[in-house]
Amino acid sequence: MKGGIILPVRRTTKYPVRGANSLWQLYRTVSFWKVLKNVIIIQIGRYTPFLPLKNWLYRTFLGMNIGEQTALAFMVMPDILFPEKIHIGRNCVIGYNTTILAHEYLVDEYRLGDVVIGDEVMIGANSTILPGVVIGDRAVVAAGTVVHQDVPPGAMVAGCPMRIVRRNEPPSN
Repeated sequence: MKGGIILPVRRTTKYPVRGANSLWQLYRTVSFWKVLKNVIIIQIGRYTPFLPLKNWLYRTFLGMNIGEQTALAFMVMPDILFPEKIHIGRNCVIGYNTTILAHEYLVDEYRLGDVVIGDEVMIGANSTILPGVVIGDRAVVAAGTVVHQDVPPGAMVAGCPMRIVRRNEPPSN
């Protein structure tokens, strides 16, 4: 708890830095050439309207794990520094202009965490997925949501801060 606010627990690994802030030290943590390659591939992918081509580019050149029949809409922005930490299940829809981050560069540290998106997940436009979260199978993330903690399977979440709007109820007999 910090200042009366409960901070979400995410699965990230912290790496402290000394001196200038962690982003200023970016190329000590990741190769410039890797970042340049990733930027080029991601920019091609963001603008391509051909979903199979986009998935192939991201799997082949970025090391992303993307399930069959998953659709990353126009302008989706995967992490440019650590895209290999993004795992997306099968038959998902990732909405327009969504950002999926696997890193956080802060003043005194940087953090890395895998993002795991289950099968048949729907993520609305302009959402932001933060590092170290798991979005369960068949979950729905409303447009504009900042996903800062895990989303249970079948749940619907919305807002900033994210709140669970609906939970998947087991079928009654």
